[in-house]
Amino acid sequence: MTQRSFHWQDLPAALGLLSRLPVPVDPARATARSAEATWAYPLAGAILGACTGTAALATQFIGLPPVAQALAALTASVILTGALHEDGLADSADGLWGGWTKDRRLEIMKDSRTGAYGVIAIALSLLWRAALLTTLFASTPQMALPICVALGALSRAGLPLLMGRMPQARQGGLSASVGRPKALPAVIGPMIGLAIALPLIGLIPCLAAAAILGLWAAIAMRKIGGQTGDILGASQQLTEIAALIALTASLL
Repeated sequence: MTQRSFHWQDLPAALGLLSRLPVPVDPARATARSAEATWAYPLAGAILGACTGTAALATQFIGLPPVAQALAALTASVILTGALHEDGLADSADGLWGGWTKDRRLEIMKDSRTGAYGVIAIALSLLWRAALLTTLFASTPQMALPICVALGALSRAGLPLLMGRMPQARQGGLSASVGRPKALPAVIGPMIGLAIALPLIGLIPCLAAAAILGLWAAIAMRKIGGQTGDILGASQQLTEIAALIALTASLL
């Protein structure tokens, strides 16, 4: 029986995979549609962004400075996602730059221990995002919520595209368990992410995110021959940082 391209339960399934939010999910349906539900990843990202933006607004409301607002948003993000994407960034950094062969890189990425590359990658990611969000919240405090919503959607818009276009570098793991989406969800997902982000933060941050996504995909193909769950998680972090840099530069 051919599955429908879209189903209303795809959004709860996406939230259940990408976050720690206690959303009601039909496990059997979510498993059966895991690949086709990837179109909803940017929508899930927008919801998570709304939550992080609300955390920033709450600290703004009680009079805390922009740096505290940025830290509140990042803290909420880490709690809501269980540091899923940060973990992917750390494992990718350890594996891609800690091994000399494809098999060794994949072995390192699978290791639960975090090495020097991984620790430095997480630290730099948090520092970049904290510094840029602080600047944005200080210069445009009324944009705190729209910025977080846009970043949440845009940074996850590339996930279905990478999953649909890149081969899986290993048989096991999170990405392999989700599966490879068909062409329609892989294209609709990025379109939804752009439709959310473009009106809120403009074209330049979207182009910056797309450029970094393409570069990251090329690096992953060269080093391990495809994508894994860690590569996907790292792509979320890198595209968010790229969009933040471009947005900050365009506003200042």
